[in-house]
Amino acid sequence: MGGSLESSHVVSHKVTVTYDTLCTDWLLDRRHCNVKWQSAVMAIREKINAAIQDMPENDEIKQLLSGSYIHYFHCLRIVEILKGTEASSKNIFGRYSSQRMKDWQEIVSLYEADNVYLAEMASLLSRNVSYEGPALRRQVAKAQQLQQELSRREVECQSSAADLRERYYAACKQYGITGENVARELQALVKDLPTVLGEVGKDAAKLEEHIKLYSAFTNFVCQWSEPVLPLLTFVQKRGNTTFYEWRTGEAPTVVDRPVVEEAPLDAVNEETVGWPLTVYERNLDPYLKSYCGDTAAGGIDWGDGEAAPIEIEVVDVGVARGEDALTILENPQSRSQFIDELMELELFLAQRVSEMGEEGDVVAMSQFQLAPSVIQAQTREHIQEMLTEVRGLLGRLTTLRMQHLFMILASPRYVERVSEMLRQKLKQADILVLKRASLAEKRQDALEEQARLEPRIDLLAGRTRELQKLIEEDISKRYNKRPVNLMGVNV
Repeated sequence: MGGSLESSHVVSHKVTVTYDTLCTDWLLDRRHCNVKWQSAVMAIREKINAAIQDMPENDEIKQLLSGSYIHYFHCLRIVEILKGTEASSKNIFGRYSSQRMKDWQEIVSLYEADNVYLAEMASLLSRNVSYEGPALRRQVAKAQQLQQELSRREVECQSSAADLRERYYAACKQYGITGENVARELQALVKDLPTVLGEVGKDAAKLEEHIKLYSAFTNFVCQWSEPVLPLLTFVQKRGNTTFYEWRTGEAPTVVDRPVVEEAPLDAVNEETVGWPLTVYERNLDPYLKSYCGDTAAGGIDWGDGEAAPIEIEVVDVGVARGEDALTILENPQSRSQFIDELMELELFLAQRVSEMGEEGDVVAMSQFQLAPSVIQAQTREHIQEMLTEVRGLLGRLTTLRMQHLFMILASPRYVERVSEMLRQKLKQADILVLKRASLAEKRQDALEEQARLEPRIDLLAGRTRELQKLIEEDISKRYNKRPVNLMGVNV
């Protein structure tokens, strides 16, 4: 605003002033205030601080002095109150002998000298609108933004924790356990393994025709005189017997099976990682090793790479111990050979189904007219049925569940690692739950901060409107009571 009244907006005898122009410069230009008003205010503030130390018990005075910046009009009101509380100190000349009254009357007089109070109130108004109000609003906005961010992170933690728990139970379901005690449940699965493998051995007895067809075909086409599928033929005839019987051809009189220690109920002790290899682990077949992977690929660590010590055992005739006491399908070496032979038979039958689908009747009769009857009597449909049987048997041994069971049987350390891997999912879920609780506390703190700041904004807005009204009235008196509008005041 310029240095004259005419630079204000005068409409219908009204004076319109924006709050940003109502600063000390405007008041100084119009000689309403003295250039040294700030020094005068500092002296007045010191007297106010001293005067408020000795005040009468009065509720209104307490309210005026509680947490607000005491300005000129507050001082006027305090003097009015003291006229009542200090009436007994009035002498015959109508003057007050009370020091309280004298102090506050002096303060009012100092304020009125050179209109110091007007400069101070204009400064207060400008500070409220330009600094105090925006600062409080920024703090509220920051608290609100923090609440939104923390709420979003809470949802993420809750979702991630639920996802980890879901993955935990999905993995447990894949292993065929409930997840109440992973190590015990995994080992309990192995108890059913002999029964399952025994049923596979019984069903292998149905492969007699399949084996004879393959043997006849290799003998007719390749003049192959050596026995084919020796282990599969043995199981087909004798079932899932001990490895000792397969190795020696004689049934053992005594079977001394290896004992697998039961996993503890509590957490696995990491010191047990260095257990010596079991009879299963030392003979772990390549089929399962390729499934589990090696240490370099992040898989199972099967030892320190050093050769296992040579064990010298006293051989008792008829006694099956160690790996000999295992059944053919339990022993990793013989099981691997059994699966290989099943795959060999599967490939042969699949090839025959494919070839018989492409051959014409005349060509087939011409090609195999000298073949044994077991070959000539076959139809494509029957061979397809045999192929389905072989694939079903093979599938029962190579499912993911069976692979896990074989690994559990082969290595107690595998049980430990699977247990620890599954437990880590639950631990991570628990950590996320705790983190979510911490975020919820911080969000509550931010909410409380917002609740603390918002009343201060309302209080500041009320005091600013009060200052606006008082300033407008004071300026109006200086211009023949013309209406004054102080625009742009918004907290």
